[in-house]
Amino acid sequence: MLTAFAFYLFAAITLLSAMMVITARNPVHSVLFLILAFFNAAGLFVLLGAEFIAMILVIVYVGAVAVLFLFVVMMLDISFADLRKGAMQYVPVGLIAGGVLLAELIAVFVAWRFSNSAEQNIAVPTPDAAEVTNTEALGQVLYTDYIYAFQISGLILLVAMIGAIVLTHRRRPGVRKQKIEEQVSRTQEEAMEIQKVTPGTGI
Repeated sequence: MLTAFAFYLFAAITLLSAMMVITARNPVHSVLFLILAFFNAAGLFVLLGAEFIAMILVIVYVGAVAVLFLFVVMMLDISFADLRKGAMQYVPVGLIAGGVLLAELIAVFVAWRFSNSAEQNIAVPTPDAAEVTNTEALGQVLYTDYIYAFQISGLILLVAMIGAIVLTHRRRPGVRKQKIEEQVSRTQEEAMEIQKVTPGTGI
């Protein structure tokens, strides 16, 4: 009874937080609701017995990704009011794309059939859960069956990191930036100028 109550509580808060992420007007509030959704998703993983995935979700996504989103939102001077102007004209296109995606999902669900290999995998006895830890089981699956997806996700994160660096170092008019090479290469004569002032003359 307690487990079921905790599941429905975490699931409900996760769904509400996910809805608030896309409906909140303030982008900072959206990031905070995203962090709340991550925490509740970690609670669901704990209920499933996958404490390692829950820990990774909190450490990586909440401690790094969500905080990065918050910094990017606060650093970039984006006028969200201007972005929302004219957004209603794309609603018909979005509804059409969403309808097509929903139809595809329904078609896949209706035509779902188990393959012969799936039945063979079900028949294969699995080791005792007490003999294999969550970390070991996750590593065996991640670095064997899903190695290509793992490498692709790493490549996507690398591209995202490069994009964030490019956005940070973009040149904007009227903004003074530090030039390290000029500071290092300047001489004493360029850094200091001695002015002889005659007493009593003032400026």
